[in-house]
Amino acid sequence: MQSETPLQIYIDGKFFSEDEAKVSVFDHGLLYGDGVFEGIRFYRGSVFRLEEHVDRLFDSAKAIHLEIPNTKEEVCEMLLMTIRENKLQSGYVRLVVTRGTGNLGLSPYTCPKPSVIIIASTISLYPKEKYDKGLVMVTCSTRRPSHDTLSPAVKSLNYLSNIMAKIEAMAAGGDEGVMLNSQGEVAECTGDNIFVVKNGTIFTPLLASGALYGITRQAVIGLAENSGFPLREATMSRYDLYTADELFLTGTAAEVVPVGKYDERVIGDGNPGKITRKLMAEFRKIAESEGRAIY
Repeated sequence: MQSETPLQIYIDGKFFSEDEAKVSVFDHGLLYGDGVFEGIRFYRGSVFRLEEHVDRLFDSAKAIHLEIPNTKEEVCEMLLMTIRENKLQSGYVRLVVTRGTGNLGLSPYTCPKPSVIIIASTISLYPKEKYDKGLVMVTCSTRRPSHDTLSPAVKSLNYLSNIMAKIEAMAAGGDEGVMLNSQGEVAECTGDNIFVVKNGTIFTPLLASGALYGITRQAVIGLAENSGFPLREATMSRYDLYTADELFLTGTAAEVVPVGKYDERVIGDGNPGKITRKLMAEFRKIAESEGRAIY
């Protein structure tokens, strides 16, 4: 937590102390994972890529036939208001929209109104040493959901496959786990997108392979292009990761983090490579200089 002062949580137009913030046991977000969410970072009084995150939230909601009871701009203002209420300058926001309260049946039509929940706090996904030396990654047997089930493009509240993969990774001594799709192609990690550097070219899995439409992923693609690094989206296998000169991950919480070892294979010389380090620095610059002002 940011301090001993209880956080103020936004729920459907009102603020509640974290000790008093509650949802109904009949909320379909709890009962069935029926809802969508976004994780959003803010730095030094500005929210990074706020509009892009809210656009993705609305896209996810539309994909599962969930109508958010606010406009995009209203959601942006509610999020900013929540950060202000907690007097934060830098941190992390979890923006959640559930199907709302209904009965115990599966039908979403018993839920008359979706519920909007916003939590603003702090986050530290990995310790500093991981950014200096790199993560340890392992391959997980749990597969990334395919587009013919629940599209991996939907950032839904049902994250059980990611959680099971994370359990596998941690049990094997890894910091992160690589998830493959049903064809055995590399999709993404349990919570981050994947990038490989080979012979000066940067590669990242195709979105069609099961990768999330990552906001940080897109920001790093832009930084790579601006820096003159060749970049390709491609179908990738574990072989491509094993033989990489550099390997790094991107995500809202993780930002840009290097990988030092994957499935017991040392990546490069085991330390963050030149291109990875440059992109880490460039991302930090834009994260701390761009964004929508909070105050």
